[in-house]
Amino acid sequence: MSSSKIGTEITQPEPIDSDWLRRPATAVAPDLIGCTLVRQMPDRTIWKGMIVETEAYEPNDPAMHAYRRQTQRNQMMFNVGGVAYVYLIYGMYHCLNIVTDSEGTPSAVLIRALQLTTMPPWVDPQQALKPDRVAAGPGKLCRAFKIDLTLNGTILQPNHALWLEHRSPVFQEAYRLENRSLIQTTRIGLTQGVDLPWRWYLAENAAVSKT
Repeated sequence: MSSSKIGTEITQPEPIDSDWLRRPATAVAPDLIGCTLVRQMPDRTIWKGMIVETEAYEPNDPAMHAYRRQTQRNQMMFNVGGVAYVYLIYGMYHCLNIVTDSEGTPSAVLIRALQLTTMPPWVDPQQALKPDRVAAGPGKLCRAFKIDLTLNGTILQPNHALWLEHRSPVFQEAYRLENRSLIQTTRIGLTQGVDLPWRWYLAENAAVSKT
């Protein structure tokens, strides 16, 4: 494992535009740590969570859904960076990915865990007793933010159902002072591409998923 400091400082949180996401997934994934995922519900209420764990998936990666060919399920990965790719696993858990890179290049970042800013009212009261664990995993965060297949292909822009915001000044300052570190290691739960160190998470953060 290794730790690193990353990202370009910004003066205030602002929406992440599609150009910022049009880079390889292995570049975007660590840069997303500390950024915010914003979920706008149909009634216009907004819920936010800080991204604390990501995984990258790129072309020629045997663990990537589009490794062999383009299909109806994975076709969203071939879009230009800046849209959501949502899929279902085990018939019950949804996973949210951020499509990256250029059009025709299958590349995405799996959002693995969030530290919630506020607790949505529909979260089970027993689960809410441990707020750091409510979105501590890709399936958990989708359940917490009501993300499902209907959001597959969502354009990641403000006033849509999903968008991203850059790191806050407080987070940036913590990095500058080296009070926070980022851990890079191998991905979780795979049978192929297991040696690729394409997982990043915020060190000592209670919302990171269990390995």
